Amino acid sequence: MLPDADTVIHGDCLEVLPTLPEKSADAIFADPPYNLQLNKELWRPNLTKVDAVDDEWDQFAGFAEYDRFTEAWLSACRRVLKDTGTIWVIGSYHNIYRVGRILMDLGYWILNDIIWVKTNPMPNFRGVRFTNAHEILLWAKKSEKQKRYTFNHQAMKQFNEGKQARSDWLIPICSGRERIRIEGKKAHSTQKPEALLERVIIASTRVGDLILDPFFGSGTTGAVAKRLGRHWLGIELDEEYVRVARERIASVPAPLRHVLEELRAKEKTAKPRVPFRRLLELGLLHSGQTLTHSRTGTHATIRQDGTLCADGIEGSIHRVAARISEAPAANGWTSWLYQDDATGRLESIDRLREQARALADGNSTD
Repeated sequence: MLPDADTVIHGDCLEVLPTLPEKSADAIFADPPYNLQLNKELWRPNLTKVDAVDDEWDQFAGFAEYDRFTEAWLSACRRVLKDTGTIWVIGSYHNIYRVGRILMDLGYWILNDIIWVKTNPMPNFRGVRFTNAHEILLWAKKSEKQKRYTFNHQAMKQFNEGKQARSDWLIPICSGRERIRIEGKKAHSTQKPEALLERVIIASTRVGDLILDPFFGSGTTGAVAKRLGRHWLGIELDEEYVRVARERIASVPAPLRHVLEELRAKEKTAKPRVPFRRLLELGLLHSGQTLTHSRTGTHATIRQDGTLCADGIEGSIHRVAARISEAPAANGWTSWLYQDDATGRLESIDRLREQARALADGNSTD
């Protein structure tokens, strides 16, 4: 853990990030300036002024300047991110496509683009185009070849009625009592809802991990991270935002021990992936050995590269099982049986997968 964890650093992220230890953050959430390019005031039909984002920190001379800024902070973040870490960047149509290109050019590898569907978006008052009812979050790992990263697949099912989590998140914008105000005015013009950060943090970190936010704003990342038993580190240029964030997070109670245990339990239900060839590397199976299809009785031979060959069909355990079953897809782990040397009985190769996980102590997320 960083010595400065669980704190807000007042400063420019381009100056602060190079001072942080290399490969120290488990995850990064970035809500950078969107470069909205507003050049005039916005008014509603009833002649009241729209409280739009016209802050100085969102002002850039043009796309070239914004691209240089984006490349600089993304490069600095990549140095700080662990080799097993992931980064989230949120944006709108004004900037997210430029951010995505730069992410990929720097070597990041995009895992998903998440659509945050706003259930209560601000309307387009002039009626000249569609209401902007969503924003996009890019979720990326540090490199294409990166094998290990955290994704709490089972824990995320709670957000989709027990089913696999989807890439469209229906969440209202920050409003009501959650919206921080000072003398009746918004403390921060682009405060994100805690429900959004809750999904980000639960999806890609574990209890005790460190999440870094280089554009900390009003401190939503820190507030949610503290509530979920994660460490956090914020960087914020605006002194007033720093004050607001510190007061906000100080009011969040630390989670009780039983709550932390419940969170850890949900994370542990996500079992690490084991490639079939790993069984050969561990000596649990060997090339040339025969497997038997559980339903048809068809025999397949294990090849040295971890693929199977059966009746002229070649490929992975899943592909060969599907072809034999004449099905569009099949789970090879439950389809194939091996002969146990000790008992002589046919057993599911899924049993060997569990042995491989036990040998790895459950640490691999490959």
